[in-house]
Amino acid sequence: MDSDMIILDVTENMDKTIENLNKRFATVRAGRANPSSLDGVNVEYYGSMTPLKQLATISVPEARQLLIKPFDKGALGAIEKAILASNLGYNPGNDGETIRIVIPELTEERRRELAKQVKAIAEEAKVSIRNIRHDGLEDVKKCELPEDQEKGMEKDIQDLVNEYNKKIDNLLKEKEQELLTV
Repeated sequence: MDSDMIILDVTENMDKTIENLNKRFATVRAGRANPSSLDGVNVEYYGSMTPLKQLATISVPEARQLLIKPFDKGALGAIEKAILASNLGYNPGNDGETIRIVIPELTEERRRELAKQVKAIAEEAKVSIRNIRHDGLEDVKKCELPEDQEKGMEKDIQDLVNEYNKKIDNLLKEKEQELLTV
């Protein structure tokens, strides 16, 4: 593996970490209805666990409301049960054809709890970045480059780590702001 490939590989993996961080942040709700908050909900449908988004359309008719319209009305009960079991704090209302979820206002305590949760997610992303750096440095050592070139590559990789850690900090700041804004 040549030096350009190593830097490219490290950058690509760090981009994937940022992408994953954004997806995980999207699942942390901030008092507004967000269909992605239901991404982790799996429904027992004909004996197998199926992601909710494969069984129904999820829309946002109002700022603090989710509307779930199953493709098969027979799955309504199972969907409702799965949402209750998911510990998201949602209270689904079943009208026989659709399920409505009114997103409750967040209490100050819950906001702080969610802020801690996003800090932990951001810290996991930073650990991932450090692991990518470690792997990149291992690849540099395997190349057996001249010492000055090896040091230059190590510096380039460290610069990438610093840049991506800044991105993580900025994303965390934005998400905390969103959570703590009443």
